[in-house]
Amino acid sequence: MTTTSTRRPTRTPEEMKAQAQALHDSISTQVEALHNSDQWERFLDFAQAFHAYSLNNLLLILSQRPTASQVAGFRKWQSLGRQVRKGEKAIRIFGYSTKKTTVEDENGDTEEKRSARFPILSVFDITQTDPIDSVDTPGTITRQLTGADDFGIIDTLTTHLQQEGWTVQRRTIPGTMNGYTDPKTLTVVVDSGLSPEHAAKTMIHETAHVLLGHVDDMAEYVEHRGLIETEAESVAYVVAGLVGFDTAAYSIGYITGWANGDTMLVRSTAARVLTTAHHIAEMIAPTDDAADLPEV
Repeated sequence: MTTTSTRRPTRTPEEMKAQAQALHDSISTQVEALHNSDQWERFLDFAQAFHAYSLNNLLLILSQRPTASQVAGFRKWQSLGRQVRKGEKAIRIFGYSTKKTTVEDENGDTEEKRSARFPILSVFDITQTDPIDSVDTPGTITRQLTGADDFGIIDTLTTHLQQEGWTVQRRTIPGTMNGYTDPKTLTVVVDSGLSPEHAAKTMIHETAHVLLGHVDDMAEYVEHRGLIETEAESVAYVVAGLVGFDTAAYSIGYITGWANGDTMLVRSTAARVLTTAHHIAEMIAPTDDAADLPEV
């Protein structure tokens, strides 16, 4: 792991505050541009093919496969040009259907009644599938960061989280997820296959989840996941910009997807995002610069 820290010119609190605000403002501009692009339309064509699961089923999915991102049944995946790999373990959820029955009352009259049924269904995450005939998932709106410098972020944030009682692990995460936070075991996991730059961005993202209390209530997290992921990735984008690297290639697509292109939602996060970005930037900044960081 590369931990080179780049010395930045000293900035006044006003300059730092203005830079952080400008970075957050720029997210909305970039989200709007992506939202109006053909790339977004291709992404939506694919994303809208997936069923909207209930809160209970989303909790079931995450409890069985915390890294799940896009879930569908066996035949649905085939219709989308992907095949579930042999031997993959299904994710079990509840379906919904009604059964019609004819009953006779005491007068001999008949009537039809419907009763709800909740059959157990099998679904699979996209990471459990392979493209059929080289057909790949369309509509990619994020690109991994490839830089070889982590700007000292990984060690610094790892130390902070450990002091707060968390365990930080670098290991392989199946599929497309780069990191996740498990509140039950107080564990933050970052994929060991990421570049130092992308691992640093992911560490900021996961630290933001912890500081913002996003994972304290998993039912609330699932219900408001779009807002929560928008906040965490916005923090990562702002902090990275303050430190000296640009995560737009990944962050803007990620935020646009979770915010569903809603720039008003992005703007609504400003206060919480900037406060948390300030807190994390204080941890990363050299000691003699720490006092110069602004209150936001």
